[in-house]
Amino acid sequence: MSNKLRECFDEMVVYKDLQKTNFFSSLSLPSFLRDWILKKFEDDEGNYSTEEISNFIRAYYPRKEEWVSIKDRLITDNEHVKILAKISVDVDIRTSEKSFALPEFGLSSRETYIDENVWEECKEDLLKSREQWGVVEMGYRYPDENGPGKIKLVSFSNFCPYEVDLDFYKDIRKEFTIDEWIDVLLGAIDYNPKGYENHLQKMTMLTRLLPFVEKRLNLIELAPKGTGKSYLFGRVSKYSWLSTGGTMTRAKMFYDVSKRAEGLVCNNDYVALDEIQTIDFGNVSEMQGAMKGYMEQGEFTVGTYKGIGDAGIILLGNILQDYMDECGFMLKELPDLFKESALMDRFHGFIKGWDIPRMHDDLKISDWALNSEYFCSIMHLLRNDGTYRAIVDELIDVPERADVRDTEAVKRIATAYLKLLFPNVRNKKDVDLGMFNHYCLKPAKSMRQIIRNQLGHLDPKEYGGKDVPQFKIKAENAN
Repeated sequence: MSNKLRECFDEMVVYKDLQKTNFFSSLSLPSFLRDWILKKFEDDEGNYSTEEISNFIRAYYPRKEEWVSIKDRLITDNEHVKILAKISVDVDIRTSEKSFALPEFGLSSRETYIDENVWEECKEDLLKSREQWGVVEMGYRYPDENGPGKIKLVSFSNFCPYEVDLDFYKDIRKEFTIDEWIDVLLGAIDYNPKGYENHLQKMTMLTRLLPFVEKRLNLIELAPKGTGKSYLFGRVSKYSWLSTGGTMTRAKMFYDVSKRAEGLVCNNDYVALDEIQTIDFGNVSEMQGAMKGYMEQGEFTVGTYKGIGDAGIILLGNILQDYMDECGFMLKELPDLFKESALMDRFHGFIKGWDIPRMHDDLKISDWALNSEYFCSIMHLLRNDGTYRAIVDELIDVPERADVRDTEAVKRIATAYLKLLFPNVRNKKDVDLGMFNHYCLKPAKSMRQIIRNQLGHLDPKEYGGKDVPQFKIKAENAN
């Protein structure tokens, strides 16, 4: 399979050797950044110099605590400093001035500026998305009669130096069987397909990728400790946000009035709330109202500000073996915020994380695999392709009087599975109906049914004993 993968994807493949070395794990690099560096330094056989990579990381990937030292180099020593970082840009309506921010280091746009000539050189890359990774070169403009000192952008190189061809990716899928493709996807997110005991374990792991490819897909996963929840949701994609413990406020999630800044749901593909049992949500009723409105329509209002976002909301928590029962009540340990049926109903599906094995060395990839940086860019682009939802709408028969939220949940999950597993389909004629039913529709109904079961425990009078409607493939599609 490795040779086939290299022949089909060529430059988009890297050799990942996570079984034999802890070198990269010791550096605490996200997967997409690690694979970008591997691609930069590996030879044709996948060999690289750890010393060379270590020197590069020390020079260009600073820790947060080094930020004061960087500012000193910029201001005191008048140096130009290059770093690998996430950047966002802004254009002031009143003055037309351009500025940038480095959210990872707390550098705001009020402290920076971009010269017009630099803007013209770099704006094509800078405007590709709200936030993006790249090589940021900075200098310093000293204070004078025209204003205070500011950090200036000298140059910017996009983190992704190649064009991601989504149509090419879709077409290449035809070269692989479904079992081969499942293994390709697992390798892309750093897992060794041979380390899994069965098909169920593989598919449950891949279910975690659904919010990577589908907008505003809201999921809950409860799993035993050590199954890799934090790793997958926090380190695979550069378009995501993982929050672990602490406090999550309406200002941080949606809109900060004092800073006039949009929150996490506006700048990420999903917001994963890890260790959900330990997160403090402050004003519960305020947060519930904001969450319900956003999770239903993708819109929110804070004061006079009305905003929209595409991020899914993902709850991640640990669960004891005694509670691993999809028909029983599994939400005992969740914060009170999520124990309201109206809010819980807005979650589309539930992932049974106990079907995923605890992480062990045999599950770490040690082979050629898709570059994670490339793969997360592909998943990000798939979110904007409405073709798949149109196909799902044509395929699925919705029973009379079916609950609107059940219908939306099943269709949205089935669409995400279709994008992930069968990206090559362009219209309903391309769809193998048996495959669609087995890999997309059935698991979508199952994931939604678990949410239904939990609703029955939260509000027996309203939801008790109610199953997901019997969605099926339309009869005319089977002819």
